[in-house]
Amino acid sequence: MEIVLPIENKDLQTLLPHRYPFLLIDRVLEFESFKRLKAIKNVTYNEPCFQGHFPDFPVMPGVLVIEALAQAAGTLSILSLGGRDEKELYFFVGIDKARFKRQVVPGDQIVLEVELLADKRGIGKFKAVATVDGEIAAEAEIMCAKRQVKP
Repeated sequence: MEIVLPIENKDLQTLLPHRYPFLLIDRVLEFESFKRLKAIKNVTYNEPCFQGHFPDFPVMPGVLVIEALAQAAGTLSILSLGGRDEKELYFFVGIDKARFKRQVVPGDQIVLEVELLADKRGIGKFKAVATVDGEIAAEAEIMCAKRQVKP
């Protein structure tokens, strides 16, 4: 599998099973196999979460920022392994040291950076940092596992 950067949203859909409104990566900017990945998410006011979180002061839920980081970690794994079989999925299986330091609001561009810390028995552990305008919005250590699924 040849990797040409940047990887755009339509091409991410061939790697990740997520679809709108839950595909939370718009573009992959940088990739080093089995090391690191840098992606972006453009936050727009018309995203479904802002209808109720909060109508008068829209803030992207922190769990969605963490999910975007988990999707970036899964993308790093998938690209490093040369693609994903249609019968396998990468599941978000753990989180440690999560911290939220800045609100994410419509108009922001989140830079998602993940670094592989360890890979044991099919479970990858990643350092994950989301920034907006150079400020840390969220950071965590997250774990993702590859699992076979029945069609």
